[in-house]
Amino acid sequence: MPTTTIRMPEDLKERVSRAAERAGTTSHAFIIEAVAEKVDETEQRSAFRDAAQQRYAQIIASGETIPWSEMRDYLTERAAGNTPPRPQPRKLGR
Repeated sequence: MPTTTIRMPEDLKERVSRAAERAGTTSHAFIIEAVAEKVDETEQRSAFRDAAQQRYAQIIASGETIPWSEMRDYLTERAAGNTPPRPQPRKLGR
C-alpha cells in the first residue's frame, strides 16, 4: 500500500488523536475512515448533480414535464400505500 504524508497543525493532530481514542481506533485508521467518508460524499454529490443535469437536459430537449401539484398528489397517494395512475408528462406551456 502506498504511503502518503499529510501535514496538519498540532492542535488538529491532537484532536484527531483524542477522537480516535474515543472511537476505539488508531489515529491512522480514523484518518483513513474520514478520508474515505469524504471521498464517498463527494462522489455521491457529483453523481447526484450529474443525474440532475441529465434530467434537466431531457426536460429541455423534450419540452415535457409534470406539474408539481400533480406529482405531489401522486407521491402522497403512493406514500399512503395506494397505487394511483402515474401522471403523464406534457409540454411546457410558455
